[in-house]
Amino acid sequence: MLRKEVFMLDVRRLRIVQYLATYGTVAAAAQALHLTAPAVSQQLATLEREVGLPVVEKQGRTLRLTPVGELLVSHAEIVLSDLAAAEADLEAIRGGGRGIVRIAAFASAARRLIAPVWNRILGAGEEAEVSLTLELVEQEPDAALEALRRRDVDLAVVHGYTVLPRNVPTGCEQTKLLEEPVLLALHPDHAARMGIGPGEIVDLRRLSESAWLTPGPETSCYEMIQRACGAAGFVPTIRSRSSDFSVLAALVAAGAGAALLPRMTLPDATPGPISLHPLLDRVTRTVYIVSRSGTSRRPDLRHLADLLQQAAAQTVAIPQDYHG
Repeated sequence: MLRKEVFMLDVRRLRIVQYLATYGTVAAAAQALHLTAPAVSQQLATLEREVGLPVVEKQGRTLRLTPVGELLVSHAEIVLSDLAAAEADLEAIRGGGRGIVRIAAFASAARRLIAPVWNRILGAGEEAEVSLTLELVEQEPDAALEALRRRDVDLAVVHGYTVLPRNVPTGCEQTKLLEEPVLLALHPDHAARMGIGPGEIVDLRRLSESAWLTPGPETSCYEMIQRACGAAGFVPTIRSRSSDFSVLAALVAAGAGAALLPRMTLPDATPGPISLHPLLDRVTRTVYIVSRSGTSRRPDLRHLADLLQQAAAQTVAIPQDYHG
């Protein structure tokens, strides 16, 4: 009786398929893997012979994954994350205490969370149990998650809103850092004219005729404002746009209009007073760390995550009678 030949999938070839799915072309995958394009193509051809089914197919001048290729990618995510976890555990056992960690973070997280952690790392010096070197790039959450997926960074600090949730990409895991309120910011005279007292909870419908100050439409904060105002039954009349929240706060202090500001985005000082108000229909922003599955057990990433958790816990609430 003939026995059917049994084959074992090669982890290196699974990684190549995963990179092809991530980077989209053989050339880009080869560059990320530090291989030549012919070498990647050869490994894909070998994988197809082993599987006995096509893994990729031509689409014009490029290759795309077949359903079999996509199935292999889904399994590769699990296998490679388990390998990453095993490597992290071995590194911990060996006492691996040094690491360069590349971080992508949005602006207010970089200012309120990353900067204090960086200062603490530098202060620890050579005496630190885990010695870290940080590399930071400021990116909006979508771009940060794409950089993580493409392995350009090791950690992404991102956010999502109650009115605009954010999904974690396949093959990644998240850790919550903090939850903060989105506050309505008004000039005190503006609030007084509307009969809104200091720190009073406000129904956004009362602001339907007001001028609004928002971030640029390329940001998720802009979409959050559109959705929050839409839920209140109006489209905001936008007077000014700036993706720098300190500019928005300064414009509010100048009486230019109303703004919705997540608590961490408030600057340390403004040219004049600002009246801050919770929303009747509460909107919150959740900030969390995202890493590729398995890598969070690396000693350097685990230590950095602990420091970020401590920094998040020390982030104090801004009082409602905030005057910059």
